[in-house]
Amino acid sequence: MGSPANLQYTSEHEWVLVDGDIATIGITQYAADQLGDVVFIELPGVGTAVASGAVVGEIESTKSVGELFAPVSGTVVDVNQTVVDTPELVNSAPFGAGWLIKVRYDALPDLLEAAAYDALIAE
Repeated sequence: MGSPANLQYTSEHEWVLVDGDIATIGITQYAADQLGDVVFIELPGVGTAVASGAVVGEIESTKSVGELFAPVSGTVVDVNQTVVDTPELVNSAPFGAGWLIKVRYDALPDLLEAAAYDALIAE
């Protein structure tokens, strides 16, 4: 099963859905599977300035703790409080209800298309 074609991806296993000047960001199914059962998520607050490539949060699972990197620079305009309260949503619906943050971005960096991301995780 391939990654959703309507999204763009980073090599750090985040996905980005662009809608106007808002980027919705989450982690991929591959990342969720690698982490195992997610038990805790820490996200930046609304109004936080984020820089592309910088750590903006943490995802803790029964196996490990992983960092969440910002794929875009801008300002956080929404945080998925549901996923903070129910972190297992990242495992069950990483491309849907398990989204993490929305950022009003300044510029969109080069991101991977679905086929390129699928090739990356197949290596």
